[in-house]
Amino acid sequence: MDFNFSEEQTMLRTTVRNFVDKEIMPNIADWDREGKFDPSIMKKLANLGLMGVCIPESYGGSGMDYNSLAIVCEELERGDTAFRTSVSVHTGLNSMSLLQWGTEQQKEKYLIPQAKGEQVGAFGLTEPGAGSDVSALQSTAVKDGDHYILNGQKTWISLCDTADNFLVFAYTDKDSKHHGISAFIVERTWEGFSSKATKGKLGIRAGNTGELFFDNVKVPKENLLGEEGEGFKIAMASLDNGRFTVAAGAVGQIRACLEASVKYCHERETFGKPIGKHQLVQRMIANMEAGLQMSSLLVYRAGELKNEGKRNTRETSIAKWQACDFANKAADDAVQVHGAYGYSDEYPVERYLRNSKAPVIYEGTREVHTLMQADYVLGYRQDKQLNKMLPAWEGK
Repeated sequence: MDFNFSEEQTMLRTTVRNFVDKEIMPNIADWDREGKFDPSIMKKLANLGLMGVCIPESYGGSGMDYNSLAIVCEELERGDTAFRTSVSVHTGLNSMSLLQWGTEQQKEKYLIPQAKGEQVGAFGLTEPGAGSDVSALQSTAVKDGDHYILNGQKTWISLCDTADNFLVFAYTDKDSKHHGISAFIVERTWEGFSSKATKGKLGIRAGNTGELFFDNVKVPKENLLGEEGEGFKIAMASLDNGRFTVAAGAVGQIRACLEASVKYCHERETFGKPIGKHQLVQRMIANMEAGLQMSSLLVYRAGELKNEGKRNTRETSIAKWQACDFANKAADDAVQVHGAYGYSDEYPVERYLRNSKAPVIYEGTREVHTLMQADYVLGYRQDKQLNKMLPAWEGK
């Protein structure tokens, strides 16, 4: 594995970092306090070619590799989790799934405008009674001539009020359990679709999160993604992509915690010396640095497997688990380094702490990933190469 970034990747990091410093950092404290999501950020990211960074140029994307997507997510979360989440959902969960499983007609109609940033995609899997247990979902899609009639509810859906298209999972054959789940591309404008934002969240307050409702929505049969009964397989493949972006974002949050803490260590003095001279503060700084380095290696290893077109469920799982745990601990330590000021929104670290909790839960809780890794080590779980893998990155 080559641990050196290419010139293109280095320029990409600089571009996204400058964007974050200019467009997000001056406004994020106010957006967070107000619980306001600014959709113009998505348009500006599209203008930079960042809404389809790893989608091939033939489908409207920038044609970069999967570790370039990691760089984008890392730098965006350094600004705020809300905007990394938007790219994770749009690109990682939706567009990459269309690239992997979609027909040419579906790619032409949905993937290309999404990769260009002309439309926004989202992902609808979680339900009020179905989170980690995907097979417990209650949404149904009943075949009716040339359509499916979709009924159900989704919750904790990012971009619920702003996305144009949704990748939605529902039972087409309840008796077959998870083998009876199918995936559909659903447009916001269709009759019977509605959404509602969720207020009062602990963190990611600058993000748009909420519920989707489907009341006899007529979905054309050509909007079935994959085959009937392949929905569970598609969802798991999608989560491999989404978890990769979440892990990369967690690296960015660790970096943000470290940068804020180092800056404060040089500004604040106690007992006649900078607090960075105190050994217990140094321990927290050192732990952040260790978490940053270890998480980065896990993320970019998973990205390299994606570049090679290889199954990466195991590697992505441990990257997501560990990076998010490290980020949560880094944010907790960052508040501690800042002392009483860390408890105030005068400094960004209290926002980092609130934001760091959600990634430990969504796209597989830390407990789910713990069990997955134990099953791999004990030989209880083995992944087979999917029949439809993401294409290996071939460069330009």
